[in-house]
Amino acid sequence: MNLPLTGGCHCGALRYEISAPPILTYTCHCTDCQRITGTAFSLAIIVPEDAFTLTKGEPRPVERIADSGRVNVRLLCPDCGCWISGIGRPDPISGQVIRRVRAGTLDDRSWLRPTAHFFTRSKQPWIALPDGDELFETQPG
Repeated sequence: MNLPLTGGCHCGALRYEISAPPILTYTCHCTDCQRITGTAFSLAIIVPEDAFTLTKGEPRPVERIADSGRVNVRLLCPDCGCWISGIGRPDPISGQVIRRVRAGTLDDRSWLRPTAHFFTRSKQPWIALPDGDELFETQPG
């Protein structure tokens, strides 16, 4: 992995840069992510909020109330609809403000390897999770 990391939406209307290494790479197996991605899970990285810079375009925020009652805000490209990230929010454990970025929107994805898996209670039965990875039945923390 070479910094800065760069990425953007499918059509190129949104571009971003990340200036720090990810804190975590994870998959989310919740049913929302399955519907949104059209597959079995979403792949994301967590980065410090101050390391994320939007370099082109203005995303469209889309809100949804999670089963927990928490408001989730997804940032989408207003042209192609690609989901690039959530908004910055405090990490419940460290208190550091973090941003979850959809890993598939990175220009270079060759280094990605998730080590944590969220919402494993709703993962598809044909998904085999690697030994030694962190597994969470729901959202951790």
